[in-house]
Amino acid sequence: MANEDATAERLARAVQEGQRTMPDDRPFLVCKPNKIESWRIFKIMSEFIEGFDIIRRYTLAVSFFGSARKSLEEDVYAHTEELAKRLAKKGFTVITGGSSGIMEAANKGAFEVGGTSVGLNIDLPEAQTYNPYVTEKFSFDHFFVRKVMLTYASEVCVYFPGGFGTLDEFFEIVTLVQTKKIRKVPIVLFGKAYWEPLLAFIKKTLYEGYATIGEEDMALYTLVDSVDEAYDYIVANVSHSCV
Repeated sequence: MANEDATAERLARAVQEGQRTMPDDRPFLVCKPNKIESWRIFKIMSEFIEGFDIIRRYTLAVSFFGSARKSLEEDVYAHTEELAKRLAKKGFTVITGGSSGIMEAANKGAFEVGGTSVGLNIDLPEAQTYNPYVTEKFSFDHFFVRKVMLTYASEVCVYFPGGFGTLDEFFEIVTLVQTKKIRKVPIVLFGKAYWEPLLAFIKKTLYEGYATIGEEDMALYTLVDSVDEAYDYIVANVSHSCV
């Protein structure tokens, strides 16, 4: 208890000092700091508070993940939009990273049927703007805070084709469910052509070759290849306590 009290005092002092000393031009954290940067602690804490304040408002939500680029085939975006529409009509809040590509398609689907469409964006050196289909938005400086919000915001996670960020978010969620750090939620991988090579690697190398995961770990996610398949699986497997 004494250690917790001392930590609480240090945190309170750092937050108060950080609020006073927040620089206009906030440098990126590129190496281990030589001293505690109170302003950075304040910024991280404020992002957590505002982020949790946003996601607590939605009792049933689905997070869509996927590429911000518009380089995928058109049917991928059409499937994203259609699935978001159907889930929004079912009462799901649609949550994305708020930018372009797959995120825009999902937000657009929810928006066009009058659903709630949330964008949790990230500040990057190359400006990443919001798509025009979000009904509520918030921008983060820190990827890890944004990932926490996307993780805890939803009862379902849907992954469309994407790059490093999408794969990072997929493995983050799978690891959290595997280690029981979050409750088990439906994890849907959309698009066999994109996901099957990765899932084959997981099975042949991680499971069969090196035994670094268990057979049950490969049941944490579900691969689908159509909007109907995705929608039916989500509705059947979402936690009924949240509906």
